[in-house]
Amino acid sequence: MHEDHFDSLEIRSPKEREIEQLQTLARQVAHARTTAPAYTELLQSFSEPVNNREQLAKLPLTRKSELTARQQQQLPFAGLTALAGPELTHIFVSPGPIYEPGSARRDFWSFGRCLFAAGFRRGELLHNCFSYHFTPAGVMVESGAQALGCTVIPAGTGNTELQVSTIADLKPNGYVGTPSFLKIILAKGDESGSDLSSLKKALVSGEYLPPALRDSWRERGIETLQCYATADLGLIAYESPAREGMIVDERIILEIVRPGTGDPVPEGEVGEVVVTSLNPDYPLIRFATGDLSAILPGCSPCGRTNLRIKGWLGRADQTTKVRGMFVHPEQVGKILKRYPAISKGRLLISRENDLDRMLLQCETPNGGAALAEQLKESIRDVCKLRGEVEFVAVGSLPNDGKVIDDQRPIE
Repeated sequence: MHEDHFDSLEIRSPKEREIEQLQTLARQVAHARTTAPAYTELLQSFSEPVNNREQLAKLPLTRKSELTARQQQQLPFAGLTALAGPELTHIFVSPGPIYEPGSARRDFWSFGRCLFAAGFRRGELLHNCFSYHFTPAGVMVESGAQALGCTVIPAGTGNTELQVSTIADLKPNGYVGTPSFLKIILAKGDESGSDLSSLKKALVSGEYLPPALRDSWRERGIETLQCYATADLGLIAYESPAREGMIVDERIILEIVRPGTGDPVPEGEVGEVVVTSLNPDYPLIRFATGDLSAILPGCSPCGRTNLRIKGWLGRADQTTKVRGMFVHPEQVGKILKRYPAISKGRLLISRENDLDRMLLQCETPNGGAALAEQLKESIRDVCKLRGEVEFVAVGSLPNDGKVIDDQRPIE
């Protein structure tokens, strides 16, 4: 551990990181092919080593939204890991239900890194208010704290009065949990006159953190940073004290793709977060999270050199129902892929005279009546619905990650 960084991986040159991660990627894909039955099947047509981003982008997505159905066909993990027996230390149950594995691998979810960035140090006492009930959230924090050398109070959720009295008695250095629960604890402490001043730092996740709330905690001496994690992948990205975007974790490869496709978007464009985990115990490859974000240019002023993202910008699953038929982002992507001259598209759903209307807006410098008719035919072929087409200037569609924009009034 360095004085200002969790390890030297955080400050290596971007070129060095890319070379080392792509070498690990090739080993990870080969490992998944031979040990995880689902990837043996999914990757059977990919025989060459996957050791660059172009080859990675050709691999199929594994969608989080499909995990529940996949797992019911092949319990408990849909064949995405061969982890079993004494190597499998936990089976967690997240809403869905989605089953996630845990192993004895040190800092399995990579939470030590974001705890360090939030100011936690070896020997400190940490009040952990993430849930220990079924989901891995509480254990995620605990494994990271162990890697960091912190002592944990496994507080979990609820029991606000006991939370307050425990903090007042044991005086932990910081809090980890959702921002809303920290707000409740502090309010209860103020109401009861309890001394919670030992809390000097907080790492929060799972909810939106209002800037005004963060500022109010700073005024009472609590510096608060955020992280972005999922139960399947563990840590994806985290804030540093610079608070300029979220820095991508060192043991994943992150892509931002156009929703409904697996195609990477240009830097700065909003798209779906797709993650390939380099954890050999659970080798999720091109795992589509369903979350929207965008890559920020350059490196963080804190000295960490990995990619940065803007944080959570919404959900990528924009599936809607039109005239009794579901329309999916994947269908829009399938239509647009047929026409290389179209750089970007968006399907607008509206209602006129009590009738649903679909309008496919397409960015292209070479529109025309013939292309419009071909696109209309593709809409009928793929979506089984009629739709209109409008050509717009390249760069004119909003950069918000939307592939389907449902503008119908909520009834």
